[in-house]
Amino acid sequence: MITRVDEYLHSVPLSNAEAEEIGPFTLFRSTTIWPYYARPRAGVTVEPADIEAVRARCAELELPLSFEWVVEACPSLGPAATKAGLTVIEHPLLVMEKADFKPATADARVEILPVEPSVIREGRGLQNVAFSDGGTAVGSGGPAERDAAATELTEAFIEGLADRQRRGVTVSAGAFTDEGMVACGQHQPVGTASEIVGVATLPSMRRRGLAAAVTSVLVENAFDNGVELMLLSAESDAVAAVYERVGFHRIGFAGAAE
Repeated sequence: MITRVDEYLHSVPLSNAEAEEIGPFTLFRSTTIWPYYARPRAGVTVEPADIEAVRARCAELELPLSFEWVVEACPSLGPAATKAGLTVIEHPLLVMEKADFKPATADARVEILPVEPSVIREGRGLQNVAFSDGGTAVGSGGPAERDAAATELTEAFIEGLADRQRRGVTVSAGAFTDEGMVACGQHQPVGTASEIVGVATLPSMRRRGLAAAVTSVLVENAFDNGVELMLLSAESDAVAAVYERVGFHRIGFAGAAE
């Protein structure tokens, strides 16, 4: 299972990046609206000098230095990155197969979203508000803050997100009340695997089961379209518990370093 997840995570950036090999790493050079990262190839051992080689190349390309990996697939990377002066964090890594799925609902209309710029803008504004106040606790950010954040997004950014949806590399879902979209998220299918990403609930609407309901609709869509394995990394144990409600279970940790 670790190998299957690691292979998926190594292939998913290729929908919007070019791969460059640097020592034991693949550096994904973005061709889209956001930067990517470097990942270790399967079976490698990483030393601090390998980190420095990627640092030098990123400096040449004027790219941010960052790494992502499955800790159990490359246990040497975390210590090497720490020795090289990077900040290392680990998040719970979870998976689900079809037999594990436990559908969830909430007091909201939850559906797969169309490729519509206004809908994409509303969803991304929602995510920006939610991610600026992370965790699962109820907060103050609500529809007004969502709408204000949405107006700050450029047309080019929204078109970049729309392009991914049109190509099928991102599928989005949202939860709606009378106040508009209040939760949303995506999955990113590659072959028979897909990752849940970007699940967010307006802070003022938390603790209502909306994140679980959005995740449930995304999972159902993935399984209905040929996906056999779902995966995700959770911000914390508390966030992981939300996903465990719909059938995800932990297999290890996802590492990140900057």
